Amino acid sequence: MVERSYCHLKQWRGLATRYDKHAVIYRAAVLLNAVVVWTRHLVVGKE
Repeated sequence: MVERSYCHLKQWRGLATRYDKHAVIYRAAVLLNAVVVWTRHLVVGKE
């Protein structure tokens, strides 16, 4: 499950290649990706 989550994370090219110079911006992108994945999981779980 961890590997699957990491693969989803790597699909966001900016996260996979770490284009951001500041750690705060990189962390925000990681959190945004986590929220997107979490909300998709919630929507699929209701169906």
